[in-house]
Amino acid sequence: MALQTRLQHKFSNAALLSQAVTHRSFSADHNERLEFLGDAVLNLAVADLLYTRLSTLPEGDLSRIRANLVKQDTLHGLAVELGLPDIIRLGEGEARSGGQKRPSILADALEALIGAVYLDAGFIAAQGLVHRLFKSVEINPTMEAIGKDPKTELQEWLQGRKMNLPLYSVVGTQGAAHKQTFDVQCEILELNFSERGIGGSRRAGEQAAAAAMLLTIKAKAKS
Repeated sequence: MALQTRLQHKFSNAALLSQAVTHRSFSADHNERLEFLGDAVLNLAVADLLYTRLSTLPEGDLSRIRANLVKQDTLHGLAVELGLPDIIRLGEGEARSGGQKRPSILADALEALIGAVYLDAGFIAAQGLVHRLFKSVEINPTMEAIGKDPKTELQEWLQGRKMNLPLYSVVGTQGAAHKQTFDVQCEILELNFSERGIGGSRRAGEQAAAAAMLLTIKAKAKS
């Protein structure tokens, strides 16, 4: 398969590759669990890359740069370079509504592929894939945090106070597969705070929940 050539990884378990490029609108055997796993692998691999390449930067700057690298816009661009819009398997409704071009779907599929490589051949293979994906992406200490998203802002606020990162969980979904909305909860256990947000993808729901949490934190700070 041409995608395996572009990934520079030949799958021992071809079913993992097929699942990674399958959206929930196409089949019950979709890529959301692989995307969940791939997200964690991606963050670790990028953190390791930055720790080595930018050896003089403090934690806060490393977190800022990592957030820029793993955000949806960056992953969407990498997914397009891999040719995922022509490969992603979508249900009829999602395909008619332009799902093959939707940034959230393509970014999630890329993370699912990373998760699939991890399950197929282990972390070193998945780490190698991440390094190849980001080979053409400029990484330097002066990368700006333009348009900082709510999740990044919340993470940096917590890290600046030596607190644990927030926990995100999907508490519900509504609508047909091609027009689904995700109800996501954001929790900060140390503060006993919990807020929820709704979005057209899990990522969007997390951002909405983080934005709501930031409003709560700022309101508490003023009271």
